[in-house]
Amino acid sequence: MLQKSESKPLTVAQAIAHAAKRLQTLSATPRLDAELLMAHALGTDRSDMLLDKQKQPEPTAFAALMTRRTQSEPLAYITGVQDFWTISLRVTPAVLIPRGDSETLIEAAVDHFKGRMPSRILDLGTGSGALLLAAMRVWPGAPGLGIDASAEAVAVARGNAAALGLDAEIRVGNWGEGVDGPFDLILCNPPYVETSARLMDDVALYEPHSALFAGADGLDDYARIAPQLAGLLTPGGVAVVEIGHEQGASAGALFKNAGFTVTVRQDLGKRDRCLVLTR
Repeated sequence: MLQKSESKPLTVAQAIAHAAKRLQTLSATPRLDAELLMAHALGTDRSDMLLDKQKQPEPTAFAALMTRRTQSEPLAYITGVQDFWTISLRVTPAVLIPRGDSETLIEAAVDHFKGRMPSRILDLGTGSGALLLAAMRVWPGAPGLGIDASAEAVAVARGNAAALGLDAEIRVGNWGEGVDGPFDLILCNPPYVETSARLMDDVALYEPHSALFAGADGLDDYARIAPQLAGLLTPGGVAVVEIGHEQGASAGALFKNAGFTVTVRQDLGKRDRCLVLTR
């Protein structure tokens, strides 16, 4: 009697192709997602996987990773890593995933200082440490302080600073309360989403709501931060604050009332992305 033949296991290349098709309706970058998940399953980086491991059998861990991704879990939380500016950061569900659009804040700071170095850097609501550590990578001699209300986020940011070899001070706090200034560069990406907003599942179901929502109009935290910044920023310095793409006028008015000159800067998608504040 003939034995029924078992199906041949997929190779890495075949498994990636199948996975990319499954992710087409979920992700704007299905092929890249599949490749990064495969590299994670193999315990290697994407370049090495693409160069040397295409003909290997699909690793058993890949199926579970794909299940998580098809349930809308963000790729960065699955792999535990997110690139930002020129650095790679560890991320967990305790922190927001750094977005490329937020690099606009670093670009604004670089343009303001034009080759000179800020003497002190402050990051309010530091989360993973993305803005603070990116700025300290640009200006390695500048001491940096990061503040976050979440002890879990502070632990993540401290770990990222240590991994990058950056001597940042990162501690729990409530925005600028109790912070001794002044600072030449202040960075801030506060919560700014309206409580009634409907978000994509990968954000709404997985990212920390305390770092997303800021009252009915999304302005609650700007109202807290604006009066604090005047006493923290040096003359000639700059504060760069991220905003939602429709908040240039409304958030900007709060900082104008606090005595700042306000410029709105757009991201690469031509959407308002941050306020550039000077005195």
